[in-house]
Amino acid sequence: MMWINLAGLGLILLIVWWFWMYKSPNVAMQDGVIEIVIKDGVYQPSTIKIAANKDTAITFTRVDASSCSETLLIPDLDINATLPLNKKVSVSIPASLPGRYAFHCQMKMYLGELIVE
Repeated sequence: MMWINLAGLGLILLIVWWFWMYKSPNVAMQDGVIEIVIKDGVYQPSTIKIAANKDTAITFTRVDASSCSETLLIPDLDINATLPLNKKVSVSIPASLPGRYAFHCQMKMYLGELIVE
């Protein structure tokens, strides 16, 4: 009986870790040019870390044919870009203050986050 209780407790701990404590490795931190692919309904990678107070270029390549993925918005930085299918588009991120900036399509179905540190 004790083994069943321990197995149940272990399963509960695994579930808590997976849903509330696990941090996705889908974070790209780079200097210079960062490449993001829009595919299968998501930005890959979806979280990007860049240096504060430094201009950065992010290259977006849209391979997802959904019309929603055609527009990129970073509202807090006043950025709006059109992403043609199967073409690389470079988006310039101006030197920004540290913080977290959401980026998404016009309907917020494709979501990403830009972390400036």
